[in-house]
Formats: sequence, C-alpha cells, structure tokens
Amino acid sequence: MVTALRPAIRQALPTDQSQIANLMYFENRVHRHLDWRTPLDWLGAPEYWVLEEQGNLYAAFACPPDPETAAWIRLFAVSSSVSLLQAWNILWDTARSILQGRNLTVAAIVMQRWMEELLLETGFREFQKVVVLAQNNTPFPWQPNSHDLYIREMTQEDLPSVAALDAAAFSPLWQNSLASLKYAFPLSEISTVGILNDEIVAYQMSTRNPFGAHLARLAVHPQHQGRGFGYLMVQHLLQNTRAQGLARLTVNTQSDNTASLALYEKIGFRRTGEQYAVLTYSI
Repeated sequence: MVTALRPAIRQALPTDQSQIANLMYFENRVHRHLDWRTPLDWLGAPEYWVLEEQGNLYAAFACPPDPETAAWIRLFAVSSSVSLLQAWNILWDTARSILQGRNLTVAAIVMQRWMEELLLETGFREFQKVVVLAQNNTPFPWQPNSHDLYIREMTQEDLPSVAALDAAAFSPLWQNSLASLKYAFPLSEISTVGILNDEIVAYQMSTRNPFGAHLARLAVHPQHQGRGFGYLMVQHLLQNTRAQGLARLTVNTQSDNTASLALYEKIGFRRTGEQYAVLTYSI
C-alpha cells in the first residue's frame, strides 16, 4: 500500500548507512550510478539527502559533484510504501535549490525505464547513449609498437599525471578527478600507463568480474591521438587478460564517439546490444 508522505528532509549521515543499505538492496525502485564507489561510500557528502519520518528512512538521493562541474545522480532509492513521484519531487526540488548557481550539470546513466521516464518528466534531456561492447577471445590484427611507446604498470605516484591527462582527454562531464582516481586505483585489476619521452601520454584501468574483465577507462592525450597508442594500450591489456585466463573483455563508450568505436571494433570488440541513455539537466 502506498501512503502519503509527510517526512522531514535532511542530509544523510554515516549513521544512516544501515537504513540506506536496506533501501538499496531490498527495494525495487533503486537507481545507482555506474561508479567505482558505491552510494554508501559517498555518505558524509553535503549533496546527499534522506526522507525520514519517525526515525524511518523512506527515500535517499545523492548527487555530489565530482569533478566539480558534474553532479552524477549516484543514488535514488525509494521505499515501495511511499509515492515515487512525491519522494522524487521533494528530494529533487531540494537538490536543485541547493545546487543552483554552481554552473554544473546533473546527469544520470539510466538503466531502468521508470527512472528514465521520471527524469524526462522533470526536465532532463537525453544527451548521449552509452553502448556496451565485448571482446570474446576474438583474434585481432597485431599492431607493432613503431613509436616506442613504453607500457608499464601504473603506480600511485602516477596518479596526478594521469588525472591531468584525463582532464585533457575528456569533456568535464566524463572526467575522472584525482580523488576519484585515487579511489579507483587500488580497486582495479590491471592498470597501465603508456610513456613516450618520459611523459605519460596514455593510460587504462580495468577491473575483474566473474565473466572476465572490464576496461573501465582508456585515455590518450589529445596531442598524441591518431598515432595508434589507444590500440597498443588495449592490445597490451588483452595480452594480460588472456594470460590470466580471462577470455572476455567488455567496455562502455558513447554511441556518438566514432573514434572510440572504430578503435574497439578494429581490435575485435562487437556491440552486445546493450545501451543506456545519458540524461542531463543544466543548473
């Protein structure tokens, strides 16, 4: 039974972890951002709110900016006992009011139809689509390293240079901040950098999963794009994953990123048919 909500809205606290986890794992209406960090890892951020009534949490919403101009909706979870639209309107109106004037974009990669409909009705617009590709142990053309790109394992000391490269290679919405990279690095399974003339000009971070591996990030500095460095980085990664017995490698990229799609398809990736809308709202 759906009841009318007369809650108090407040910032989420670390002490809310258990109740927010219950919303995330036991409710059906849950949107979570595809991220290195779980929504619980963001507890303590000021842009994280809950709806509470008599000590019970009925909804949670988090959109902490990272980087500072991009506020991804990292969590929206609602109890089935309350109105979805009412909970959303209370939380979104609060978030929009507090974020107003900060010149940022609120965004979501939506994987469920109900969330897509809710955002579109609220004024969000489709910005892009993210498509999924997979390399299923397919043979690919071997590319010789004619530019003497030196590929080695990434270290913690590389991260500031990697963050600067990332900022140069991607638009603000898709950038990884240094803080985010510091969080992601120890969670990655295989992370490498490509070095040319003592400068990091490319990097990749990949994770392991029960089905194989996932290429979570690939970047080449704009000054060095078009020289085959991206191909060499993925080729080196495929060597590593196959040596570990991981036959499947997946990757996500934007449907309108023709250069990225061409690279992945050249090295044996094929679209899986999965795609997800990226919706944005400018504040």
